[in-house]
Amino acid sequence: MPQNPNQNQNQNVQLPKSAMDRLQEMKGGTGARHLFTSDLSVNEFLLVKEAGFDPLGLVIGSSIYHIGYQFANVMQNQELDVLTQAMYESRELAMSRMEAEANALGADGIVGVRINTGSYSWGENLIEFIAMGTAVKSRDNSNYRTPQGMPFTSDLSGQDFRTLLAAGYRPVALTMGACVYHVGAQSMGQWFRSATGQNVEMGNYTQAIYDARELAMERMQAEAESVGAEGIVGARITESSYGWDSHVIEYFAIGTAVVPTRPDHQIQSPQMVLSLNDPS
Repeated sequence: MPQNPNQNQNQNVQLPKSAMDRLQEMKGGTGARHLFTSDLSVNEFLLVKEAGFDPLGLVIGSSIYHIGYQFANVMQNQELDVLTQAMYESRELAMSRMEAEANALGADGIVGVRINTGSYSWGENLIEFIAMGTAVKSRDNSNYRTPQGMPFTSDLSGQDFRTLLAAGYRPVALTMGACVYHVGAQSMGQWFRSATGQNVEMGNYTQAIYDARELAMERMQAEAESVGAEGIVGARITESSYGWDSHVIEYFAIGTAVVPTRPDHQIQSPQMVLSLNDPS
């Protein structure tokens, strides 16, 4: 199972001088007034404020990673451990740098986190992972940080973040699981059965895809358990090939781990709203 290489090192991440200068300017440390940046929509911004948090700034982490090569038996279903570890570590590096920026701002957490990928024509087998979100700080000075003392991370929207807090839960960490898997080729018998036009399940394909998804899910859940979460909300699974061999695919599971803040999880009932706008 891939291990988080930065789980105990996030506080020691060294940020580029240009990033530190930008963060210092946002904090007003250069004599200028405090000015936050945010990728929150207007509705998200106002709902985050209503939930008792102030945005501090847009925080970003990046990692350009060279993806190595791993031999696979063309007929065998198997996880490609080297590629799995590379994809996992590159995302974690980007995440840890984003968290380090939020920590430098004195944030309690990051909302609206998203992880994007990019590739460049000048770098074959290079993939860039970019993690970004809006760093926020609680106005009541409550402790919203992780057990490791770092800002929480969450990919929830501003609306979902506010609803979660109102229901007596809080986000702890954005948890991830990855699995790069080689799907074995058809056997000669399977090829003949499918070639004759029969309806028949391709058992090796089904099992390979099933196993790969399960491994990604298990790893995401293991991360949530490691931070003491009660559950994961907003979980989703994506699949990508990144230009690898046609029989190689990655499944990536991601979601926000949450913990309860009170035993009562009741939220206000929705209120009916009548529009006063002129229908004409």
